[in-house]
Amino acid sequence: MKWLGWFHKPKSAISVEIFSKSDCHLCDEISDAFHGLQNEFPMTIKYTDITSDETLFEKYRYDIPVVFVNGRKAFKYRATTDAIRKRLRREI
Repeated sequence: MKWLGWFHKPKSAISVEIFSKSDCHLCDEISDAFHGLQNEFPMTIKYTDITSDETLFEKYRYDIPVVFVNGRKAFKYRATTDAIRKRLRREI
């Protein structure tokens, strides 16, 4: 949380979007890692199934999972809990 003068102003929730598909063990791993950090960081997690959109499928089919944090690409394939925690800290 950031301090602004005499007033404490908490930042809004971090927006996380995970592009994935079913039967993807790497997607499950990264999803579990983000869920494990929800008590530490205010965040909303949105899941986007790339198989529901042909354009997304063509774009990400070889790269999933792909994770965007506050609209910026943050991870693909794998990420450790420590790497995720470090990235989320930069957003608060």
